[in-house]
Amino acid sequence: MKKNLKILIVDDHSVVRHGVSLILKAAFQNANFIEAETFPAAIALLKEKPDLILLDINLPGGNSTRMIERIKTDHPDVLIIIFSGYSEGQYALRYIHAGANGFLNKDSSDTEIINAVKTVLKDGMYVSNATKEKILENVLYKTPINPLESLSNREAEVAELLAKGEGNLEIANQLNIQMTTVSTYKTRIFEKLRINNVVSLVEIFKVYEN
Repeated sequence: MKKNLKILIVDDHSVVRHGVSLILKAAFQNANFIEAETFPAAIALLKEKPDLILLDINLPGGNSTRMIERIKTDHPDVLIIIFSGYSEGQYALRYIHAGANGFLNKDSSDTEIINAVKTVLKDGMYVSNATKEKILENVLYKTPINPLESLSNREAEVAELLAKGEGNLEIANQLNIQMTTVSTYKTRIFEKLRINNVVSLVEIFKVYEN
């Protein structure tokens, strides 16, 4: 492992940056840690040539998989672990396919965080058991990486309007259907996407429709 390791932690919450730094300093005592709270600030710090970036998904000035593309365009060798509070089951495959070297949920234990960083530095990729199961499911049952693809055309229409902030009455009027029908579609959408509120639906659209 590289002696003069440099790790960039990108998160808009100082308590998260500080906490992760403390966790990793115990395992990587010779590492140099730098921090950024916005995506533009992270881009500016790439001149420091970090070896690894722990990157939150939802940041001021940046969102979705486009951040990975932006970083890798000028720094193709930098390693990126997505470190997010979002569901690993919903988002990990999307970000790994976009070029991330791993995905960690913020609820991960200290041990798992350290293990993920060590694994990425050694092998170039970290895939948790949960993500491995999703990959296997994707291969065996041809389940779509993009969960929105599991929706029917009408469900997709309703989902998009819900994500835009439209209520049941507005959706019923726009699509010329009954409000009870909208409610039925909404229930099906939530079940298929394994979510229970519109906020989660909006986040899915942010990732998969960008």
